[in-house]
Amino acid sequence: MLDNAEEARIQRSFRDEGRTPYGTLYIVGTPIGNLDDMTYRAVHILKEATWIAAEDTRQSRKLLTHFDIPGKLVSYHEHNKEKSGEALLDKLLAGETVALVSDAGMPAISDPGADLVAEAIERGVSVVPIPGPNAALTALVASGLPTEAFTFVGFLPRDKRKASATLARWKRQPATLIFYEAPHRVEATLKLMLEAWGDRRCVLARELTKRYEEFARGTLSSCLKHVEANGPMGEYCVLVEGDSGLAGDGEEETAWWAELSPAEHVEAYERKEGLPHKEALKKAATDRNVPKRDLYNAIHQGKPE
Repeated sequence: MLDNAEEARIQRSFRDEGRTPYGTLYIVGTPIGNLDDMTYRAVHILKEATWIAAEDTRQSRKLLTHFDIPGKLVSYHEHNKEKSGEALLDKLLAGETVALVSDAGMPAISDPGADLVAEAIERGVSVVPIPGPNAALTALVASGLPTEAFTFVGFLPRDKRKASATLARWKRQPATLIFYEAPHRVEATLKLMLEAWGDRRCVLARELTKRYEEFARGTLSSCLKHVEANGPMGEYCVLVEGDSGLAGDGEEETAWWAELSPAEHVEAYERKEGLPHKEALKKAATDRNVPKRDLYNAIHQGKPE
């Protein structure tokens, strides 16, 4: 049994967990369309933050103006994330508060904010999520597809060969699969999915929470016909039924990376798909169902995976 002094020490450690001399990085969810979905807490945090890091400052300025938020906006996006990220980390380490927002929805989902979060945690900065709308989950709960297990894949690679390779890797995934897709690419993506997986159940969700919100439910082939007939409009969530296990080919598929070492697995993504090391590490960790940090340690520090 613990003595009173030890129990008190443990209680203090729990109370003090997350307290640092640094500022706090808030991950703030914003509406994906309908401004009425903004939360009171999100407005409060944005008003109190020293800095608001935005993917598109022009877009975010409209949101701040609507809610009368006089925030100091700074730009943080895919093309300036290294330089801007370091500047934001310097502000956090100096004790200033930063609120991270994306153009719509939760930051760090298919978004460079994930890199900022990881770097902040590495440096001991507190990271606090402020929940808000998310397009993938909004589409999923209204799709009619199974929700007990689902996998968010995000955007497919632009290169057709790499996109096909990605779809092949997810072929035997039994969970519902969720993708994001741009209007000018959705038709080609549906064709690739149909070719890779056969005619599974599919749902197209577009313009979520907006005036022209639409769900097209059917199969991959019927959704493809719908897009061909009506034209692609708006940003899409594409949801596809997972593998039912009834394909009937009688063969157990072995993961393509099963015989590779962790280092070879990451290198394969770097070489074949041209991914930077961090992204390759993240994808390999997802394949192996292990934390990214554990995989990193296995490769770079000789620790067991």
